[in-house]
Amino acid sequence: FFFFETEFCSCCPGWSAMVRSWLTATSSSRVQAILLQPPEYVFLCCLAPFQVLFNQFKYFFNLYFLLLACSQFVPEMRLGALYTYWVPLGFVLAVTVIREAVEEIRCYVRDKEVNSQVYSRLTARGTVVGVVLYTGRELRSVMNTSNPRSKIGLFDLEVNCLTKILFGALVVVSLVMVALQHFAGRWYLQIIRFLLLFSNIIPISLRVNLDMGKIVYSWVIRRDSKIPGTVVRSSTIPEQLGRISYLLTDKTGTLTQNEMIFKRLHLGTVAYGLDSMDEVQSHIFSIYTQQSQDPPAQKGPTLTTKVRRTMSSRVHEAVKAIALCHNVTPVYESNGVTDQAEAEKQYEDSCRVYQASSPDEVALVQWTESVGLTLVGRDQSSMQLRTPGDQILNFTILQIFPFTYESKRMGIIVRDESTGEITFYMKGADVVMAGIVQYNDWLEEECGNMAREGLRVLVVAKKSLAEEQYQDFEARYVQAKLSVHDRSLKVATVIESLEMEMELLCLTGVEDQLQADVRPTLETLRNAGIKVWMLTGDKLETATCTAKNAHLVTRNQDIHVFRLVTNRGEAHLELNAFRRKHDCALVISGDSLEVCLKYYEYEFMELACQCPAVVCCRCAPTQKAQIVRLLQERTGKLTCAVGDGGNDVSMIQESDCGVGVEGKEGKQASLAADFSITQFKHLGRLLMVHGRNSYKRSAALSQFVIHRSLCISTMQAVFSSVFYFASVPLYQGFLIIGYSTIYTMFPVFSLVLDKDVKSEVAMLYPELYKDLLKGRPLSYKTFLIWVLISIYQGSTIMYGALLLFESEFVHIVAISFTSLILTELLMVALTIQTWHWLMTVAELLSLACYIASLVFLHEFIDVYFIATLSFLWKVSVITLVSCLPLYVLKYLRRRFSPPSYSKLTS
Repeated sequence: FFFFETEFCSCCPGWSAMVRSWLTATSSSRVQAILLQPPEYVFLCCLAPFQVLFNQFKYFFNLYFLLLACSQFVPEMRLGALYTYWVPLGFVLAVTVIREAVEEIRCYVRDKEVNSQVYSRLTARGTVVGVVLYTGRELRSVMNTSNPRSKIGLFDLEVNCLTKILFGALVVVSLVMVALQHFAGRWYLQIIRFLLLFSNIIPISLRVNLDMGKIVYSWVIRRDSKIPGTVVRSSTIPEQLGRISYLLTDKTGTLTQNEMIFKRLHLGTVAYGLDSMDEVQSHIFSIYTQQSQDPPAQKGPTLTTKVRRTMSSRVHEAVKAIALCHNVTPVYESNGVTDQAEAEKQYEDSCRVYQASSPDEVALVQWTESVGLTLVGRDQSSMQLRTPGDQILNFTILQIFPFTYESKRMGIIVRDESTGEITFYMKGADVVMAGIVQYNDWLEEECGNMAREGLRVLVVAKKSLAEEQYQDFEARYVQAKLSVHDRSLKVATVIESLEMEMELLCLTGVEDQLQADVRPTLETLRNAGIKVWMLTGDKLETATCTAKNAHLVTRNQDIHVFRLVTNRGEAHLELNAFRRKHDCALVISGDSLEVCLKYYEYEFMELACQCPAVVCCRCAPTQKAQIVRLLQERTGKLTCAVGDGGNDVSMIQESDCGVGVEGKEGKQASLAADFSITQFKHLGRLLMVHGRNSYKRSAALSQFVIHRSLCISTMQAVFSSVFYFASVPLYQGFLIIGYSTIYTMFPVFSLVLDKDVKSEVAMLYPELYKDLLKGRPLSYKTFLIWVLISIYQGSTIMYGALLLFESEFVHIVAISFTSLILTELLMVALTIQTWHWLMTVAELLSLACYIASLVFLHEFIDVYFIATLSFLWKVSVITLVSCLPLYVLKYLRRRFSPPSYSKLTS
């Protein structure tokens, strides 16, 4: 049988189920393999378009333009053709729905890919008997995962706020116009007509420009050859990457490689490191060959032989316990020379692969193989070990107690088939094993020493059981498992009856090496003004050592280790002690953190946020998510969570920007994240280059789109004021649609290609990123500046056209509209900081489109008039007056108050 746990796919919550992992297999029967298929998108898929539309109309300006378009069905309110309102709205919504559909299709393809990988692993064994699927709300992985929320970027919320301000301005202008008419006649209808007339104050194209910009940013990120394998799973929040203040990262598999190397075997009186593993191998060899080498006439061993045999016996017991106490399964694969069946039968070393849910266990079993005791076979009821003399030792698995986060240990009861001895082996964390093993005076000290070296420590113990003792345990164990009430508690109680006075055999230490370039990446993030918090399930000493090795804590920084607290009084005293420290990193355990957050949440978060770095050890998955949520609430800053495993999913989904690292723990975190990377070092470029560019480009794009709309609205206001506050549109039909589409869309949208510095400079000077944390590229100050520019240019163009036109009204339209188009094209050129060839093409193409379309606009523009010299000089003068002062101001500002990046680009 194959056993599975399934859960809702994290990248598309609630829409498709995926197989999580396969755990074990038997080879007793042979039937054809089973194809696993994801469930069909049925009812939820039908609701998807409505959900997308609901999310879009949550934005104020989308709802506003829907109401605006609907108002044109009322004859008294109609100002022009219906298509001038419904076509732009339909285009905006179509782009949004298509983008969402593309993301859902990609999500479906990713789900199918994951299920195909699981299916391939199934068929790799050839045949199966059946498949058992565990699913539901009570899975450990599901209970550790919070419900994902729909993320809306801070940038989108700020833009939404600006549109509300523009709406307020729209209402004020409309009321002023009606007030200047002394509220004569049906003034309430006049207010509505002015609201419709000045509706361009709120640009309908703003949302679609920003959405299309996000698509471009996502495409650029995926195409970046310096961060290969990066996937953008949520294209709605790329600007978030440019404003991260807190980075919360997992340790194992994120900062480290999750490739375990066995480094230390400690027996209490002696320890074996990498340089002395040959001695362990010698002890194992001597145990299985000593009897045959002893002379038969020798009556008794010498003292030296006794000592060696005693040490060899201790080493052998430790190695045998490590080789038996695990959940590792050896799998044999064809290598081109030996087929699978033959390799499994002969225990072929070159064809054997170890499979387990934890890389720690694989490292331990690989080490026992290197010293002479090899795991060659395993099924649900038996296990086979091979000795240095190629002898096969058979063991029957009587009971197995798997590892859980709550128990922090695992155990196994086996019977040696050659001797009939029954032994209970157990390994686990020192915090729980200390109370299980017999009294000793070295366990705590040596665990601390090994942890300070950055090793992951496990305590290994055993207990010999008599046949009667085991039979009694089995009877009670079976009875407990059959209980209807409090089954888990009763089972745990029975198991704990064995977990007493166990013989301490050894300590094992494995090392998880740092990923490539973790140190320079963390230094880059620190220089960019980002505070890094490490949240891990490892013990305190190991987490502290890794933080030092990774330079999360710099050499000149002190470390305050928050001592274990259990009540309010102890927490109060420890917080007071911590308050007296300055500029020091904090290390705190999950238990102490829980007590502090229960009684002194505000005080603790205030102190922790002042620390340059924080390390939280022994953290549960739900605690990680809680920390992210508290940081968001207490600081109001943007958070980014990085992880690689299923226990990081809650943290990733809770953060403002979740990044998943594709590691050895599967793709669960990667699929749940907004962005997926293959290595932690890619995070630096993702934030410093792509995050920074995305935010600055969107800020420039949004403000320019607002400027474009305010210009034409200002012109309409001037026109209405001059002509006795009449609610008559200045431009009608295709002119009003063409202005924000084919005439100016491409140059304005080309701002998504602009950049102030090269990517190499942005990586070399991360301090440039720090400037964005204050939100200066898009603020009320910059918004007010663009409003003033729009009012100046709109007024200049309109008054200039009114002053210089000759006799006919169409001349006003021709002069003012042409000047408006040229002004917008020149303003784009003024805004651009680094020219791209597509920007030049966009400028020339838009100008060519306008000139070519003049032939077809005879209904609105006098074609013969625009060919005269009088038209050309008037347009030139108006355009020059509207743009030249701004060019002068830009030159003076760069000369006397240059931005921070200007020195780096010169």
